[in-house]
Amino acid sequence: MKILAAIDSFKGSLSSVEAGKIVKKAALNVNDDIDFKIKPIADGGEGTVDSFLSLKNSKKIELTVNDPLMRKTKAYYATIDDLAIMEMSQAAGLTKLKDDEKNPMLTSTYGVGQMINHALENGIRRFIIGIGGSATNDCGLGMLKALGCNFLDKNNKEVGICADAIKDIHSIDIKYINPKLKECDIKIASDVDNPLYGKNGASFVYAAQKGADDQMIKVLDDYLRYFAKKTSEIIDNDPNYPGCGAAGGLGFAFKYYLNAKLQKGIDIVFKELEIEESIKESDLIITGEGKMDRQTSMGKVISGIGKLSKKYDKKAIAFCGSFEKEALNVHDIGIDAIFSIQKEAVDLKKAMDKEYAKENLYLCALEVFKLINTYGGI
Repeated sequence: MKILAAIDSFKGSLSSVEAGKIVKKAALNVNDDIDFKIKPIADGGEGTVDSFLSLKNSKKIELTVNDPLMRKTKAYYATIDDLAIMEMSQAAGLTKLKDDEKNPMLTSTYGVGQMINHALENGIRRFIIGIGGSATNDCGLGMLKALGCNFLDKNNKEVGICADAIKDIHSIDIKYINPKLKECDIKIASDVDNPLYGKNGASFVYAAQKGADDQMIKVLDDYLRYFAKKTSEIIDNDPNYPGCGAAGGLGFAFKYYLNAKLQKGIDIVFKELEIEESIKESDLIITGEGKMDRQTSMGKVISGIGKLSKKYDKKAIAFCGSFEKEALNVHDIGIDAIFSIQKEAVDLKKAMDKEYAKENLYLCALEVFKLINTYGGI
């Protein structure tokens, strides 16, 4: 029997690679004759780079950049020939901040620009960049400044690098942007379709989780409107284009300043990792994520796995830390069964402890494979 594990990360607990290895161990414990393949996977957010690092010809590139508050931080990205796979969260993600440091008015995407510059200097001309998990709402101002754009105030001096500096922009000069960018093909992996501003925009939908209160959200939304207006003086743009509101407006900056293509994260990742072909060749598909909810069936990894499994009439099951009733919608798109790995009532901190989660996933998977084996499945 051929089994494919394509499991998203259990955020804050297990990586995609770790989850796949645990499930493989459980399956081989039941039947060591199984042909078990692991495909680490993500949808453009956390774990995307690690998914590509699982490929034999990939390289891990480590560097030091500035975090959302401009402190030095370690980051890495993957390369395959002239292709770089990055996560903006490596430089400007929420995980870089403590709870009392979260403030989207003061955080910057500057480090993202540093990562791109680093890759450009090393011959990279194709990019896949996941922009999930941001701590920012600066409309890419910081990134663009790192790449060479000049944002000037009324006294012809450079403005700052965070959202609060947007109000000071009087003119924009893009002639000094890194010239190597003209040679590039940039694909932005995101599962967000939000416009730049408005009630469904970046600030109103996502800024609260980044530390903004109601008053700050309104101000941030006004700043994004102003940024789009000033941009329109030099670049035609549509702030309502789906995805412009991703990562606090970073999607807008990528599309209109860097001519990037905004695409569904799973579409990009699935194609590059040849997930459809792997599912087609397998008998049983294992997927999962930390928490399954109503969003799971709306463009996330599990929904993509389910649809392809259904397309090729393959059985598919999902493991998760927990699931809400709305997650049962995945049964309609190809996931045959969902299994929560929790074996007892514990608080969230305990449930997300790495070693505890490893044990729970292993025990749950072991029992599932025993059940399948009992009925002649493996």
